[in-house]
Amino acid sequence: MAKEIILYNLRDEVKEEDYIKWCETYKGPLLIGLPGGKSFTLLKMMGGIAGNGQKGVSPSSTDPPYKYIGIMDVSNLEDWNKAHETKAFKEEFFPQWFSNWVADFYVLGGIELYYGERD
Repeated sequence: MAKEIILYNLRDEVKEEDYIKWCETYKGPLLIGLPGGKSFTLLKMMGGIAGNGQKGVSPSSTDPPYKYIGIMDVSNLEDWNKAHETKAFKEEFFPQWFSNWVADFYVLGGIELYYGERD
């Protein structure tokens, strides 16, 4: 399955509970309803571990560089990229998200190479 992973932090003035409500009532339903959209998950990062095996730097606890991660499951990246050009995404959703809610962000798109699940 194809996925888009959105790493981001909220603006300083944004209250988390307001953002979650916006995601539940607007962002999530809109994204899922776009061509290629299948599901949307919002995660809050509570901590992290960083290291570097190639340089022999042992893992240590750290604050994550991004506090929120959005995971968008999509039918395929081609359809999802077309969805980015729709009026609903380009002129309605994205300007709101960019101007009202999000500070710094990083967006990644890719395909699933392995999926495992325990019964």
